[in-house]
Amino acid sequence: MNSELKNIKKIIVDQSLELDCGKIIKNFPLAYETYGTLNKNKDNAILAFHALTGDQFCTNINPITKREGWWTFAVGPGKAIDTDKYFVICANVLGGCMGTYGPKEINPETNKLFGTTFPVITIRDMVRAQKYLIDHLGIKKLLAVIGGSMGGMQVLQFVANYPNASQTAIPIACTSNHSAQNIGLNELGRQAIMADANWQNGKYGETNLSPNKGLSVARMAAHITYLSKDALQEKFGRNLQERDDLKFSFDADFQIESYLRHQGSVFVDRFDANSYLYITRAMDYFDLNKKFGGNLSKAFEKSKTKFFIISFTSDWLYPSSENREIVIALNSIGADVGYVEINSDKGHDSFLLDVPDFLKALSNFLNKSYERLNEKRI
Repeated sequence: MNSELKNIKKIIVDQSLELDCGKIIKNFPLAYETYGTLNKNKDNAILAFHALTGDQFCTNINPITKREGWWTFAVGPGKAIDTDKYFVICANVLGGCMGTYGPKEINPETNKLFGTTFPVITIRDMVRAQKYLIDHLGIKKLLAVIGGSMGGMQVLQFVANYPNASQTAIPIACTSNHSAQNIGLNELGRQAIMADANWQNGKYGETNLSPNKGLSVARMAAHITYLSKDALQEKFGRNLQERDDLKFSFDADFQIESYLRHQGSVFVDRFDANSYLYITRAMDYFDLNKKFGGNLSKAFEKSKTKFFIISFTSDWLYPSSENREIVIALNSIGADVGYVEINSDKGHDSFLLDVPDFLKALSNFLNKSYERLNEKRI
């Protein structure tokens, strides 16, 4: 996969970026992809932030994995995020493994792979790096910033950092700070990776070994959190996997076991274990409330951005209650904010799936925002 990454679209950020950890990076690569056409006014651009295991290939076929993009249901011609109308930008986050600066890259000071010597990064660092891309493209103001899960965290951080850089903001199924439960779940995944003997304190990139078993278990554990109890029960129940009775062994007797093992095995082919450590740590460090003295509303008081917040009834990872806290904070300062809770039994992953009510709500909001923009031009 490393050789294929050489051909993807990227910029070299030639400015110095001081990270929240205090370290400085410069002349670093930022990989990205675009969909649609930027109009002559450069005001139809939408910056889509990806979640934990996403990348810049949000739609069409990913040229590296040969699989469909992670948001194919939402992004494309005639879809909710209509690329016949909008210019969609999606970048691989800082710390990622699809061409952007991260632990898989070479440390220019040692000429060796960074591994775990790569500096610890934050959501704020990710957002600031992507702002360089928007500036590089000559876009002064985005039509929208949008993202689900960790992508939603980036939306919130973007508006906090750049109050007037986007007309609208659409954080989906997210939170303003990571709960103890979610920190614990991420730590479970990290420990699975680090307990794999092939991890080698993060130096596995210097060998022919990879901590695939640990990364696979981390993915299996996380994947459960993306689904709902009802969805799992309806899809799998206690159905057996290609057998008529229990085998009284530790093989995959149940369909759910086989499904999770498959999810883990295919994940290791497209994702880097150290990147998983770094990105989950960035999510855990995210606390917009604390950054503004415990008052979330202060994060947005300088912004005139119009918000549209979306949550899902069956999402127990980032429940509607946490999304409503963001709505309350925005209402307290008189911000322009809309909120909808979508009825779905698909859990946290609802924003990635074909959920008609969600896609319709998203499409309607963007269409109205674009219409208002056109009216201002007249």
